[in-house]
Amino acid sequence: MAASVHSLRSLTKHDDPSRVPLPSHRHAAPSAPWPWIDLQDEVDPVQLDNSAPPIPDLCDHGTSCDECWKGYPQSRFPNWTERQVKKARIYDAIHHYSRHQNCIIYHVDVDHKGFFTNAEEFIAVNGREVETWDAIVHEKRPTDLRVRCLFLENLSGPVLQMLGAKYNIEPFFWSSSLSWIPSRFQEEIFPKEGDHITVTLTFLRSTANEEAIAARMGKSTDSLPSTLLGSQKIDTHAPLALYSNQRLLSLDLLSVHLIRNVKGSTIISYHPNLKMSTTTAPYLHTRIRFAGQSVYWQSMFQKSPDPTFILLTFIWHAMYAWDEALEHLYEHICALENRVITTASMPLTQELHVIRAHHLHYSSLLDDFSKNVKFIKETRNPAMESPLIPEGTRKMSRSLLDRECDTLLAEIKRLSVELAMQERRLRNVMNLVFSSVNINDSRYMRQMTEAAVRDSAGMKQIAYLTMIFAPATFVAGIFGMNIHEINPGTLGSLPHYIAVAVPLTIVTIWIIIAFQSKYLFTDDVSIWRRLAWPFFLARRMLSTKKGQRGQDEKEKKLLESYSISSQEAIMSREFLDD
Repeated sequence: MAASVHSLRSLTKHDDPSRVPLPSHRHAAPSAPWPWIDLQDEVDPVQLDNSAPPIPDLCDHGTSCDECWKGYPQSRFPNWTERQVKKARIYDAIHHYSRHQNCIIYHVDVDHKGFFTNAEEFIAVNGREVETWDAIVHEKRPTDLRVRCLFLENLSGPVLQMLGAKYNIEPFFWSSSLSWIPSRFQEEIFPKEGDHITVTLTFLRSTANEEAIAARMGKSTDSLPSTLLGSQKIDTHAPLALYSNQRLLSLDLLSVHLIRNVKGSTIISYHPNLKMSTTTAPYLHTRIRFAGQSVYWQSMFQKSPDPTFILLTFIWHAMYAWDEALEHLYEHICALENRVITTASMPLTQELHVIRAHHLHYSSLLDDFSKNVKFIKETRNPAMESPLIPEGTRKMSRSLLDRECDTLLAEIKRLSVELAMQERRLRNVMNLVFSSVNINDSRYMRQMTEAAVRDSAGMKQIAYLTMIFAPATFVAGIFGMNIHEINPGTLGSLPHYIAVAVPLTIVTIWIIIAFQSKYLFTDDVSIWRRLAWPFFLARRMLSTKKGQRGQDEKEKKLLESYSISSQEAIMSREFLDD
């Protein structure tokens, strides 16, 4: 198990299964006229010269339908060429899905009274696409049905194409969901009839550390050790491990496509097939069903026919996750504060920088969360303008929707304030760490200075001993010279010694000054110019002397002129007095 944990930590950004892809926001909504075509990409010349109508006629999926779902998305959206579909990851989702797992569609119905009924599941067996298409396209809905919610688990390629062909789903919903791109847009608007809205957002979720690693490795983690302090890297798209409370803060996806229609609405919830602890289809299916048991929400479901209220319950799931994650993050920051008081190590400093980097990313995600709620609030449901809905019900529904959206916005603002407070506390902890490190460094420098003083005293004693024996050493050196004045019988003499020692001493001094003459030559000069340092030194001394002499003459002239002007002033004053 220790080896498994080590392998998780050593994963790179490209092979880490828990790391969500970096979103390409330019490909988030249909407003972009060139879906999944970057600046360096070429436009398909075949599609560019295609004379067919840009918007094909809708298929009635009746007897004349020849399995139109097999051509989706090009059958409904011809501008999505094969290269664009591949780049948007839709091609892989259609052709390279897991065939050993069947796609399961969990659904729940909401009737006109606001009751949640028919909580069942449909299994799309691989290899039986004809039966699956017949069940999807010819589904029979109750006459009193208001909304049907579909939760997709292990989404297969045929089911993606079938749902897209039946409900005419914009491919941007699938591309944003598969690539984790935050998006929100409205399309297929029909006055007094309905529209399509898509909400895809990334939110923060807290899970038990053992549970998260078990989901990624598929093994038991009973004996899993805690995360080591400072072992994480700064990667805001990867999970953040909190070692103090054994939690893991990871990114999760909420991707919902709402088809609002006066004859009956449909909500499609996509759930990614990744090896990470994201919200699963059966989990959210149970949560939405349980929201129907709430007295508060049930009263609104009974009063308003607007299916947007069902969408708000999906948004509340992300709100719960945000609140719980920030609560666990706050506990971890408090634990770091207590740890800083007792220690100020380098791994702790790295941990603080990692958390702060994630903190900044969480702030941007909260801002995007707020924009999604505002989008839901401001995007009116065209079906509510139908003459079948009384004016009083329409106004009451609008008022309730505004109130609930304002409540969500207030909660998001509270989370933003809490996140800002955590940021200030985190900055305070970092300042405390740096102060502690500086204090420790000062203490170490003091100890090193004291040691240097002690070493200096020892070196002084050695120098004193050397000075005591220096005269005797000098005398011994003189008497050891092989000159006939001291040692008769030798060939050398004192003039020979002076003739050799004095020139060598002068040459040595010359060379030392040539290579250490930084005050003479500020720039890098050649070796020959450096060897000529006596000439440059003499010239500088002469120029300095001339400059000083000129300065003295200027000062002398200035004093003479000052004395003359003073005498003239005195004479002028005497003349005026007379």
